[in-house]
Amino acid sequence: MRPLMAKQKNIRNFCIIAHIDHGKSTLADRLLEFTKTINKRDMQAQVLDDMDLERERGITIKSHAIQMDYTYKGEQYVLNLIDTPGHVDFSYEVSRSIAACEGALLLVDSTQGIQAQTISNLYLALDNDLTVIPVLNKVDMPNAMIEEVKDQMVDIIGCKREEILQASGKTGQGVDELLAAIIERIAAPKGDPDAPFQALIFDSVFNIFRGIVAYFKVVNGTIKKGDKVKFFATGTEYIAEEVGVLKLAYKPVDAIYPGDVGYIISGIKAAKEVRVGDTITHVARPCETPIQGFKEVKPMVFAGIYPVDTDDYEELRGAMDKLQLNDAALVFEPESTAALGFGFRCGFWVCFTSKLFKSV
Repeated sequence: MRPLMAKQKNIRNFCIIAHIDHGKSTLADRLLEFTKTINKRDMQAQVLDDMDLERERGITIKSHAIQMDYTYKGEQYVLNLIDTPGHVDFSYEVSRSIAACEGALLLVDSTQGIQAQTISNLYLALDNDLTVIPVLNKVDMPNAMIEEVKDQMVDIIGCKREEILQASGKTGQGVDELLAAIIERIAAPKGDPDAPFQALIFDSVFNIFRGIVAYFKVVNGTIKKGDKVKFFATGTEYIAEEVGVLKLAYKPVDAIYPGDVGYIISGIKAAKEVRVGDTITHVARPCETPIQGFKEVKPMVFAGIYPVDTDDYEELRGAMDKLQLNDAALVFEPESTAALGFGFRCGFWVCFTSKLFKSV
């Protein structure tokens, strides 16, 4: 039986979609604080942004997920927040995170109004039949244009004026109303626990001790520790050494059920074997078709990287291998030129460029 805390009808999976610098990470901090997922002693700005570059620039590069427990009208709910990047270059990653949700908070900065990326992500949410909750953020700012921006939201988004929630990620104003709206407006996830196992991968990270950790949302069926699973896109098979839910730290559990968001550790060493948008299923009883929406992501930007000293070629190769472990967005192959000698031709997605050049 599914544990009481994780009854399917009491699960809410949602994301926050917004233009860059509209306060998404700050609002996520307040949600974690109000649900007591993190105590004030451990609180810091941009909790879900764990890269130095993210904190320095105030942007989200990697999507994150975290589970929050919240009591509403005497019932215990599990809220799975799947954070998404706000920049235009991350549209595919955003689309897979959105596909793992049933609802979205559409965040608009009351000092800036609706931006192009806000509308783009809105269309992604509507294409996936998500319940959209419009939220006006930064209403505490002295230069907030609350009524003007509400007019924009009504005209462009097509919502009713009374549906727009007012909040401040900085002060916490309106966060209680926002949590109530998430529970009341967003539907519980659907899924058949007796069907063949089918889960959507929406992100992955590399752990130096455990290998690749894949984050997924269960659509149908159940996965348990020790199950033998298969990844559709690559056809590779692995044993689920550990499955669990995503708190601030990994929390192992015995099983993950339909509607739940969790992680799987199976000793995968190469990031390219876990692809965002891929489907996980059981080897013994596989699902017939993968979850729709997966596509091969092709490099968009290319560069030649060469060592200053040719004797450092093997050291550079090792560094590139380690970099690729942390992000499958990077692909590279050896090349040589008469002028520069031996090096590598590297290709990466647009979203990867700032991360790569910040680190080299």
